[in-house]
Amino acid sequence: TRAKTIDATVKAIEAAHPGVKVVTAYTSHIIIDRVAKNEGIKFPTPEEALDALKAEGYSRVALVSLDVIPGMEYNYDLGVYHNYKDQFKKMTLGTSLMYWQGQEGQADDVTQTIKALATQFPKQGKHDAILIMAHGTPQVSNAYYSVIQAKIDELGYKNVFVYTVEGWPSLETVLPKLKQNGIHHVTLMPMMMVAGDHANNDMAGAEPDSHKSILEAAGYKVDAYIHGIGENAAIQSLYLERANDAWNALEAK
Repeated sequence: TRAKTIDATVKAIEAAHPGVKVVTAYTSHIIIDRVAKNEGIKFPTPEEALDALKAEGYSRVALVSLDVIPGMEYNYDLGVYHNYKDQFKKMTLGTSLMYWQGQEGQADDVTQTIKALATQFPKQGKHDAILIMAHGTPQVSNAYYSVIQAKIDELGYKNVFVYTVEGWPSLETVLPKLKQNGIHHVTLMPMMMVAGDHANNDMAGAEPDSHKSILEAAGYKVDAYIHGIGENAAIQSLYLERANDAWNALEAK
């Protein structure tokens, strides 16, 4: 899964910037430990990566985020940026996949991302729905999911709903909408960089409390699309755009 998502996106960034050192760092210490234990590969934290770059004599660094929304992990990126920016001649920080919302003079990252995500939507009949499972966060940035839903509706995608594992809206929030719209068949898909534990277990697991099982118990036919959005070529292109923005800001006089 990592090879198809994170590594593939990093390779696209490397290909666009030949001759530039590209380092992959993980903000999740749990994932760092898990990968080290299971595969013997030790990914650095952002702090460790920056300490190493400084020791190697690098003086200009573009930090690039592979986060989906500016939530808790992006806050970590921001903290790292503020803690390290004075230790280098110049440092820039890119935005998450969805950041700007199309207010006056801004890009509309949310609409861009929905259109890219829609390239993987199955064909829908009037009784079919797509449920997009996001992570959710206890932070105020959880409000992004309301913006995402509003823009999905504005773009005219029918019976496409966003819900979260650890935030609002939840699956329970969406269930009445399915009933109300006469839905018989649902496709579940994660809106996460990698299809990991949440996608395989919370969303599509065989346990009675998985989203798939809850929907089936409520009488729906359910399919699960278990691929991280990092596998989607259109999404990878957007991540490359975000990386290029950080690089261009670094290069700017």
